[in-house]
Amino acid sequence: MARTPARLEKIYRYPVKGLSAEPMARASLSAGQTIAGDRQYAIENGPIGFDPAAPAYFPKQRFLMLMRNERLARLDARFDDATHTLALRDGGDTVRGDLGTPEGRRHIEAFFAAICADELRGPPKVLQAPGHSFSDVARKVVSIINLASVAVVEQLVGAPVDPLRFRANLYVAGWPAWGEFDLLGRTLALGADVRVRVVKRIVRCAATNVEPGTGLRDLDIPHSLFRACGHSDCGIYAEVVAGGTIAPGDAVAVVED
Repeated sequence: MARTPARLEKIYRYPVKGLSAEPMARASLSAGQTIAGDRQYAIENGPIGFDPAAPAYFPKQRFLMLMRNERLARLDARFDDATHTLALRDGGDTVRGDLGTPEGRRHIEAFFAAICADELRGPPKVLQAPGHSFSDVARKVVSIINLASVAVVEQLVGAPVDPLRFRANLYVAGWPAWGEFDLLGRTLALGADVRVRVVKRIVRCAATNVEPGTGLRDLDIPHSLFRACGHSDCGIYAEVVAGGTIAPGDAVAVVED
């Protein structure tokens, strides 16, 4: 595994937790941080007591998210960093709001109040705090998917599987299927400068059963994985230990200890 040539195929971030992926031509990583802007916003599903002045981790069940709110997957979400504007297209209509202003946030909150009315535990609210990421885990990490493992999942479920179902930041080609699990505790070099240390396998939930773009809950990936492999894991989390810039096509290599 250590000498298997591998490369970074795709980079994504998710500006709003639970909404569609944003492909990136390159990404700057800093030690101890997520990809800049990843999950920087979330839509609160009923009051949770989030304090922007002292942001804390909350489990994903406290927000609108794909595991329970599959209709989010049919939305085409676009976020503009320069204007803080979130554009949401559901079919033919597009709703926009500047998330940096109370009025813009109210506009987006009203949209989710309408389309998720039967799934809400209280008024939806846009949440954000400088430097905070609404990740599924408390640690600041990047998520990595091995595309060869996705190919095995396709065989298990007997259908094509869009890798975006796994909502990862980095997609890697060139590793053997499930070879990413052998990397726990190891350091990876991404391109010339970036180094990440693999810290955890990713346990999959029902969010992976939802088809991106349509919002159809058409597969049962966690159950298929557990039945065939004895676990529901696919992908790994890694902490950035040395920063720099990465781009698709960069080499991915294990750093020898």
